[in-house]
Formats: sequence, C-alpha cells, structure tokens
Amino acid sequence: MVDTDELRSQLIDGFEGADYPVNSPMDLVPALPNGPATTFESGDVSFTAMELNAQAGGSQSFPYDSVENLVDDIMDGLEEEGYLD
Repeated sequence: MVDTDELRSQLIDGFEGADYPVNSPMDLVPALPNGPATTFESGDVSFTAMELNAQAGGSQSFPYDSVENLVDDIMDGLEEEGYLD
C-alpha cells in the first residue's frame, strides 16, 4: 500500500531545489540528488525520476511556477494510472 503523504513529501524534497519556473522535465534534473536515477518509493511502488516522467508525464503541464503545483500533477498522474490504489 502506498503512503501518498510519504510519496508526496519525497517528491517535494526531490524537486524543490529546481530553479522555478521550470519549462520541461529536463529543468528538474539538476535538482535531483542522483539525477534521472533518483528513486522515489513508498510501499510496493518505486519510480526513478525518468520512470515518473514516463508514467505520469501525461498529467504534467509545463511550465511550473512552484514545486507544489508540479507534485500535484505528478500525484494526479500516478493516481490516474492506478499506482496509488
């Protein structure tokens, strides 16, 4: 079972160091501690930043002015794809 609060917190921690506004997923890479290989996990789900873009990227609408708006869309995308059930 995924702890959505934990996952949200990890995503915020991972992406908050980006230089906002961000205009594309590539603008987020320098903020990640392990670049695109940075892993976010909770319960039985685990995603690298690259996998997140592939799995939830359809819900993202760049540019983003804040980490909260970005993470909201990522979480919505994961939910729509059935990863947060």
